[in-house]
Amino acid sequence: MRRGRPCVHRFGAGASGYPDHVSVTELQEVVRFLEDRFACAQACTECARVCSLRAGLVGLDAPGDRQPVRRKGLLCAEVCDATCRLLAEQVTQSEDVMRVQVEWCRAVCLETAHAFDLGPGSERDAEACRACARACTEFLALLR
Repeated sequence: MRRGRPCVHRFGAGASGYPDHVSVTELQEVVRFLEDRFACAQACTECARVCSLRAGLVGLDAPGDRQPVRRKGLLCAEVCDATCRLLAEQVTQSEDVMRVQVEWCRAVCLETAHAFDLGPGSERDAEACRACARACTEFLALLR
């Protein structure tokens, strides 16, 4: 904070870094970007929750053929959690960083959904992963 002069924040005309006018179209694009970003973060949170629960149900003592499903579930939960945190950041994120993270999240969610499809009783969990992948795809469309 500067001494001697009060800190004044001005928005609009004349304020450094702010445009004099924002069109309705530009404002709609910003709103859509934020809505899709939030929807993607919500889907990631739900997918992380589902994958963590599914991995817990498989358990450490599961037969060897179920261990890959457990590992996929844990990885998916971690990737979705990291993606959600990145999307929730208040500071401006690099578009390239967001794109890479969201693409990775989408790929891991699809792989996990496929792994869940192979196990009995995990159809809803697989669908949560697919819903997250769809939200990631929709958000990525805005970044291109």
